[in-house]
Amino acid sequence: MFPLLSRSRKSPPRPPAPETRTLDIAGRLMPLTIRQHERATRITLRIEPGGRSLKMTIPRGLAAREVNAFLDRHQGWLLTKLAKFSVDGNLGSGSEILLRGVRHRIEHTGTLRGLTETAVVDGLPVLRVSGMPEHTGRRIATFLKKEARADLEKLVAVHARAIRASFTSITMKDTRSRWGSCSSQGNLSFSWRIVMAPPLVIDYLAAHEVAHLKEMNHGPRFWALCRKLCPDMDEAKAWLKRHGSQLHAIDFD
Repeated sequence: MFPLLSRSRKSPPRPPAPETRTLDIAGRLMPLTIRQHERATRITLRIEPGGRSLKMTIPRGLAAREVNAFLDRHQGWLLTKLAKFSVDGNLGSGSEILLRGVRHRIEHTGTLRGLTETAVVDGLPVLRVSGMPEHTGRRIATFLKKEARADLEKLVAVHARAIRASFTSITMKDTRSRWGSCSSQGNLSFSWRIVMAPPLVIDYLAAHEVAHLKEMNHGPRFWALCRKLCPDMDEAKAWLKRHGSQLHAIDFD
């Protein structure tokens, strides 16, 4: 007898590599990544957090002329949506930056050494920055990271104590896809940019990730716990939805 020959299974073909191009939107050049997806039934176009690039998903094998026609039809939509993102990355003296929801005028001290610190001048909040003028953005970012850590460490401790939960560590990152995360090992991670938001939003983010220490999901019990920790949850979520992308759009480099 001859042994049965097993029929080899062909692995599904790999999707084509993403196409990258630059899209001109009323003189504003935007990087665009186009990905084909075998399960996609329609074209989707989104602005990436921060408003610096675009991502398009299309059905596999869609003709290039249809992609181009879609982009032409949505020029007006893109122009309207991108208008809320500042194209001016200047963080020099005289410009403004948010700190806990309050606009602070940036004032360069003119000295090479010194702390970045807040002050009130003529009744208005000011952020004083020393060092070389070309390093102002990076110095502000360092200051914001420090302030974010101070706020979030305090809030996390309060919320964790309220639900008798323990955490392992707190890390500050500059993530674009999410404001925070919680691992199964109890490691909490936050975007330091959140410190530019109002205090109730910072508190909500801390409560959200602490709630994950008990509920590693987004089910009803998680949201009930999150609301218990942060009664202003809905207001905070609405603020992030309206203004969150603008915080990501600031270029500190």
